[in-house]
Amino acid sequence: MWGGAGIEREDFGTLPDGAAVERYTLHGAGGFAAKVMTFGATLQALLVPGREGPADVVLGHDTLDGYVARRDFFGATIGRYANRIVEGRFSLDGHEVRVPANDGPHALHGGPNGFDHHLWTVEEAEAAPHPRLVLRRHSPDGEEGFPGALDCLVTYTVTGPAELSISFEARTTAPTVVNLTNHAFFHLGGGGSDVLGHRLRVAATRYLPVGASLIPLGDPAPVEGTAFDFRKARPVGERIRAPEAQLLIARGYDHNFCLDGEAGSLRPVAWLQDPASGRRMTLLTNQPGLQVYSGNFLDATVAGKGGHPMRQSDAICLEPQTWPDAPNRPAYPSARLDPGQVYRHRMALRF
Repeated sequence: MWGGAGIEREDFGTLPDGAAVERYTLHGAGGFAAKVMTFGATLQALLVPGREGPADVVLGHDTLDGYVARRDFFGATIGRYANRIVEGRFSLDGHEVRVPANDGPHALHGGPNGFDHHLWTVEEAEAAPHPRLVLRRHSPDGEEGFPGALDCLVTYTVTGPAELSISFEARTTAPTVVNLTNHAFFHLGGGGSDVLGHRLRVAATRYLPVGASLIPLGDPAPVEGTAFDFRKARPVGERIRAPEAQLLIARGYDHNFCLDGEAGSLRPVAWLQDPASGRRMTLLTNQPGLQVYSGNFLDATVAGKGGHPMRQSDAICLEPQTWPDAPNRPAYPSARLDPGQVYRHRMALRF
């Protein structure tokens, strides 16, 4: 274990029903620290060293009230199904499953009352050999329409001097679908400007074009020759205003990249760099897809940390997951989970 590593606990407010929320700080080296709160199993802050010292590289709020007042997903654990399910319905073993719509006619991020707005319980909190926090949630059979009682674990671990690993596990009592992820909004400079100058590389030769309501149209399309070609590092904003239909539909990037490499194995899939601060992040995952979202719907109506309004492209989300609407697309990687199986998603943020 490196010097300075450890874990601290503090109270972080009270929910409207009187339930207490805790925040845990997991320390790495040189000022690296991850702050995780039990509401939404949320990565509330991530302090990363840079040329001028540590800075918080994820958007969010200073207090619990901001997270409770609006459902903006800042740093939250998303479930039961991250991303969109068309019309909130799919068939499973011949039975129709209905998830309440909360994104126009579609279900987004688990429906109106997803995992991000529930209080998780602390299963473990330990400092050695590496700072580690394990959070648990039991989702009852039928919650938001999903079949099967689901027992979930989210584990945050500082696995290096400046590396945070996040793992998700789930077990079910009946056949169901599961797609969990973390929804951090990254600004490697610590905020104060947009991220259009950040340089991004994604290991993907294909992506999923979407229709007007951001549902995939069908088969993957090649990134070559489009604004979605990040096979070599380029500024996020270099082509974000290009006159391409897909960018106009989403107001920027809000698309699934079909990742290269073998799903199931932990591998580096995306690289993000802020030239101004010198910070660089490598994202590793074992998932088949990566949703890249350029903060298109941040509109300055919500103030974040320090009271600063959050504006369009003030952050970028890199959300590893299976592909959107997979329960309705037999050709996509399966999101099915059966009793006796264990859903496992591993991801790491390496700085």
